[in-house]
Amino acid sequence: MNVQQHAQEIHEQFSDELDITVEDVEDRLNTLVNEYRVPVEEARRSVVSNYLEEAGMERDELGGGSNDTVLVGEVDQDEQWVDLRVTVADLWEPRSESISQVGLLGDESGTIKFVSFKTSELPKLEEGQSYALGNVVTDEYEGTYSVKLNKTTTITELDEEIEVGDDSTTVEGALVDIQSGSGLIKRCPEEGCTRVLQNGRCSEHGEGEGEFDLRIKGVLDDGDAVHEVIFDQDATERLTGISLDEAKEMAMDALDTTVVADEMAEGVLGRYYRVTGPTLGRYVLVNEMETLGAPDAEATLIRARSI
Repeated sequence: MNVQQHAQEIHEQFSDELDITVEDVEDRLNTLVNEYRVPVEEARRSVVSNYLEEAGMERDELGGGSNDTVLVGEVDQDEQWVDLRVTVADLWEPRSESISQVGLLGDESGTIKFVSFKTSELPKLEEGQSYALGNVVTDEYEGTYSVKLNKTTTITELDEEIEVGDDSTTVEGALVDIQSGSGLIKRCPEEGCTRVLQNGRCSEHGEGEGEFDLRIKGVLDDGDAVHEVIFDQDATERLTGISLDEAKEMAMDALDTTVVADEMAEGVLGRYYRVTGPTLGRYVLVNEMETLGAPDAEATLIRARSI
């Protein structure tokens, strides 16, 4: 999508609230893209944020105009307003009190994570039920796409069943590395943001206290290729036997959060695992796991060379 198309879409979103023209929007985008060399998607986010502030609007109040109905596997841009026809493939317990529901939506192309916030006051989706969802907005973080339901989202139950395609991947190998950003981490406390804080800062929302979470970003080596995998809090607890509360206690005793990742590494590096889950960007998100073997000296040596 070029700058002019972005400008037309933004204008359509704000034309009822602000006295702006397509040319005004395009000028702002061109300044960021051409003069300051900002990527066009980032420039769009910046311009939209400025217009939201000028209009005194919350993001949930922002409409998407005329949307395309897309397959979840076609979602490949941030902050796009789309319509979906999906089945609720999975639901799990939200980690934040501000979230009403979180889970996976699926269609023939695969699955995608969704989040619905309590402030949107939407009816609850039922696992296994098919829906037409109008006016949902896409989100991207580290190459992984999801969708957010908002105040303007329409939810219509479908009599037909939308078949969910199997986009899961199974990989196995020795866990030869635990990457930076693993162990006890803090995520941005802002509603709808799951970014990991770096030195106490969110790349989008600035400094914040953050909410503790666990994860492992690991590398499995099968001898022919390496596979990057992510264990979320639940999977990390099952893999390591270390709970979130135990991890926080360890970090508090040592006055250092890095001890958690070190402790985890001692128990899992070099072991052989088989994991299954959806592919999100370059990572496999682990839903199921199986331990195949004990620590291996060669695998540990590979890991030592990798760092």
